[in-house]
Amino acid sequence: MPRKDNMEKVKAKKHLGQHFLTDENIAKQIADTLTLNGYETVLEIGPGMGVLTKYLLEKELETYVIEIDTESVDYLNSHYPKLNGKVISKDFLKYNINEVFNDKPFAIIGNFPYNISTQIVFKCLEMRNQVPEFSGMFQKEVAERICSKKGSKVYGILSVLAQAFYDVEYLFTVEPEVFNPPPKVKSGVMRMIRKENYALPCDEKLFFSVVKIGFQQRRKTLRNSLKSFSLSDNLKEDTIFDLRPEQLSVEQFIELTQKIAANAV
Repeated sequence: MPRKDNMEKVKAKKHLGQHFLTDENIAKQIADTLTLNGYETVLEIGPGMGVLTKYLLEKELETYVIEIDTESVDYLNSHYPKLNGKVISKDFLKYNINEVFNDKPFAIIGNFPYNISTQIVFKCLEMRNQVPEFSGMFQKEVAERICSKKGSKVYGILSVLAQAFYDVEYLFTVEPEVFNPPPKVKSGVMRMIRKENYALPCDEKLFFSVVKIGFQQRRKTLRNSLKSFSLSDNLKEDTIFDLRPEQLSVEQFIELTQKIAANAV
């Protein structure tokens, strides 16, 4: 194991999108966004040198961290003995986390690398049966997009899919100066709490397809953007198809999916 005197600081790596949070107060605020409801385990993604980790370890939670940067992994193992055996040296996006968690529920938290943050959310959505809560820091515009409502210019695929299964909330903004190195943009902290009844009353695979295809041509009406679904002439007359995708709420997308499914019968 590396000696502590050689491990006093991990150098941020640009190719990994690393910006290390240096403000202890903000780190504690992010840790405190966890409600601790419905799970006993939390997974922190990209802990770096553990500024957030130390506050997670104070909670009545089993804390795991997953980190792709081997230098950070060495630092965490050297400085946080409470993490013994719980530092996963893997790429979260490529790793089957159930090799460790065995299908048990867990929350996700982190100061997420901006370059992969949306991919992290999509993987969380894939694992929604296991993830009752998701909280952390993103590039501000990404956090705002996830939490935006219909009619907003930034309302899109990520907004609809996240809000279909989770109650989302933008919590607070973080200035660049509290990072080393400082990013060129502001950051935003948001939280997603899984809905009590998160099973959709429609075909979920079809729902994902309708949302994604609809927003791929967001300036067109749904009548034009959803042509690939071979809509009947009768269904095309439905007034919902006069709208553009950003004009539909999550509930209306569910209604639209139900109508398309009935049309295919």
